[in-house]
Amino acid sequence: MMQRTDKKARYTVPDILRAVAVIAMVVYHTLWDMVYMFGADIPWYKTEAGFIFQQSICWSFILLSGFCFSFGKRKLCRSVTVLVCAAVITAVTAIAMPENIILHGVLSLLGTAMLVTIPSEKIFKKIPPLVGIIINAVLFALTYNVSDGVLGVGDMSVRLTDFLYANVVTAFFGFPHGGFRSSDYFPLLPWLFLFWCGYFICQLLKRKNLLRYLSSFSCRPLEFIGRHSLEIYMAHQPIIYAVLLVIYKIV
Repeated sequence: MMQRTDKKARYTVPDILRAVAVIAMVVYHTLWDMVYMFGADIPWYKTEAGFIFQQSICWSFILLSGFCFSFGKRKLCRSVTVLVCAAVITAVTAIAMPENIILHGVLSLLGTAMLVTIPSEKIFKKIPPLVGIIINAVLFALTYNVSDGVLGVGDMSVRLTDFLYANVVTAFFGFPHGGFRSSDYFPLLPWLFLFWCGYFICQLLKRKNLLRYLSSFSCRPLEFIGRHSLEIYMAHQPIIYAVLLVIYKIV
């Protein structure tokens, strides 16, 4: 590790944290391929611990994306790029493995969240960051189970009308119909609120003059991975599958 003093340098800590999430994602998807595509017996993977591992990776990506949104200079271009990548993944999985199609996945969410946040920033700038964090955290908790037809938490929850769960369009917003399938499903509700939590956390650090600490240390290999997380996301599954194919079918 070494100190980075250049004030104009890219913030290193978010890149490092993103790299850790990318590495964890590669591990998780390797296990997924082993279990569901090559029939490996990994009991832990299907336990609650495995689910928590998967959710921690997704939460990290979404929070970090929201946190880093303000740093981008070409926000519209970035959001469109991510949405195009999401469409490519949907098309490829629909053709190559329709039983495991990825529809409304995490890239679709992130691209849409960026797109929605661009015009919303003028309003967000007027909201105290701590208030923004609290509001979005509460909304995230309240809408966390809308995909299962429930709005609210515990005893303070209500069953939503079946009318909302109509088709693939309503599934995009968080209301999947009965026949909906996706191997990676992250609709706008509740995940947009988690993205905005990350956004307001960044604004809070900025207001407290704490952003300078995000360049307090460096790890070049992890920073490289973090800077190229989208490219790695797009390429990792074919590579993993090819390696496992060699191991399971050829070796």
